[in-house]
Amino acid sequence: MHDDQSEPSSHHPVPHAPSRRTLLAATAAGAALAAGGPALGTAHAAAPDRRPDRERLRALIARMTLPEKIGQLFVMRVYGHSATDPDPADIEANRKEIGVRDAAELIATYHVGGIIYFAWAHNTRSPRQIAALSDGIQRAGLAQPTPLPLLVSTDQEHGIVARVGAPATLFPGAMALGAGGREADAREMARIAGRELAALGIRQNYAPVADVNVNPANPVIGVRSFGADPEAVSALVTAEVRGYQEGGVAATAKHFPGHGDTAVDSHLGLPLITHSREEWERLDAPPFKAAIAAGIDAVMTAHLLFPALDPVDDPATLSRPILTGVLRGELGFDGVVVTDSLGMAGVRKKYGDDRVPVLALKAGVDQLLNPPDLPAAWHGLRRAVESGEVPESRLDESILRILELKSRLGLFDEPYTRAGEVDRVVGSRSHLAAADRIADRTTTLLRNDRGLLPLSPRRHHDLLVVGVDPASPSGTGGPPTAVLARALGELGFTAEALSTSTGAQPDPAPERIAAAVAAARGRDAVIVATYNVGRTSAQRTLVAELAATGVPVVQLALRNPYDIAQLADSGLSAALAAYSWTDVEVRAAARVIAGRARPRGRLPVSVRRADAPDQVLYPLGYGLGY
Repeated sequence: MHDDQSEPSSHHPVPHAPSRRTLLAATAAGAALAAGGPALGTAHAAAPDRRPDRERLRALIARMTLPEKIGQLFVMRVYGHSATDPDPADIEANRKEIGVRDAAELIATYHVGGIIYFAWAHNTRSPRQIAALSDGIQRAGLAQPTPLPLLVSTDQEHGIVARVGAPATLFPGAMALGAGGREADAREMARIAGRELAALGIRQNYAPVADVNVNPANPVIGVRSFGADPEAVSALVTAEVRGYQEGGVAATAKHFPGHGDTAVDSHLGLPLITHSREEWERLDAPPFKAAIAAGIDAVMTAHLLFPALDPVDDPATLSRPILTGVLRGELGFDGVVVTDSLGMAGVRKKYGDDRVPVLALKAGVDQLLNPPDLPAAWHGLRRAVESGEVPESRLDESILRILELKSRLGLFDEPYTRAGEVDRVVGSRSHLAAADRIADRTTTLLRNDRGLLPLSPRRHHDLLVVGVDPASPSGTGGPPTAVLARALGELGFTAEALSTSTGAQPDPAPERIAAAVAAARGRDAVIVATYNVGRTSAQRTLVAELAATGVPVVQLALRNPYDIAQLADSGLSAALAAYSWTDVEVRAAARVIAGRARPRGRLPVSVRRADAPDQVLYPLGYGLGY
């Protein structure tokens, strides 16, 4: 155990940022530690001759102080668009939550091994700003007494979860890709997404989602999953893992041991999975086994109870039988295990914020993601090591895995973004075209009475687009009714948008329903966007009253494809599923409605009858064409 004076405090001085030449000299030793890493945008998995030198990495770990070792395990949020000069409000937020001024002081004080970007933390304003932030973070990391690059990460699943918005390329999400059913599309999407993230200095992506969504009522996974068929999900997970690796970023399969059959949001509570061991083997395990076989870099844990794998009343994130016994022992995974956010209620219900990191590490975790109270978490882990509860050698095991990953990504050799790469790569014309091309294969046509679709500008020129307008999940446009109306206008229609509600309150008020019905009269067709329609949802009233006008009604599910089960008897003429309300998927749906693209998506989940859940309304693989 090391004894040094670098005890974290909010008054720790921030080291002067060295020049690039100084940094290159300072990291020469670090670079020599790695047998070499790939340049940005190349496939680290495809370069076995550039594997890290474990003995040299162990020698580096032996020189690290205990505070440096503890910090290396944490991946932390920080407010601000700049590592050293954030806005005053972000400085205040950092001081209040973490006790530091900015990212540079966070790194100097707590020696964190990684930083996670969020849009709400003002980390992701524009591509050049993101790249500059990443470079500032690396500059601060390499200015430490033991110079170490940081692993910058984010949740860029695409679809409804994306932290980096336009002008970066945004792709259809997982369930849309599941509807498309093409492994080549999933691999191309991940390769392009990875290249863009790497150009921004983001080298770990918390994707793909490997959960098999077998529960239509799942409140937290849903369309973030590729679907309900373990074999199909496994194939697409494998494709994305390889694509991200080819793009130069570390992929992360989540949420182990499987979050697909939950009825509770683990952000808010502690879900219980009632699958038997046999059901886990058949339903939940295959995508994780496939990811490991594909060389996945990291696996993220789930904050949920899984009694068949561990009967103790602790979430999987804190379960040694699940993480060390099953994930490492049975499945043979030796990469980085990262927790889901430690700020989520599912992992905080039983233990304090000072104990959760200790228990996670003892369970087999390597990276501790985004603790709500970093000082409490950091000091709690230090006390555990100093008391002997956690051997320092246990820290060394995790740090070795983390440094190996950084080495494979080439961060010891090339920690900074490349000049000009952002402008050349992020949101390039070819990337945007690929996103549209992939999206054109995802929209699913579930109903088309009397061949109403595709609509023709000659027969159905005057359109009304109404319905729910959830906030754009990536801050890249919207609202979806306006995007849809605009896209149809560009395809030769006259289309007016009329929003009836928001994603936060999707049920329209009676006066909004009345306004929509009045606006619909005399139109050639109405397109109604729906969002998570429930049994008592006023969206059902909206659709029924629109259909009662005699105007043909086309329903477009903006999120879960299950909406049609609640609307089957409402007088609809046609129904489609877009699987997300991002611009790229809404525009693709417009092209299908207008006949500019054929509906080629097939349901990656089954839709059951609302009045008889034991009966299937639309089976897995269903989809009409024209």
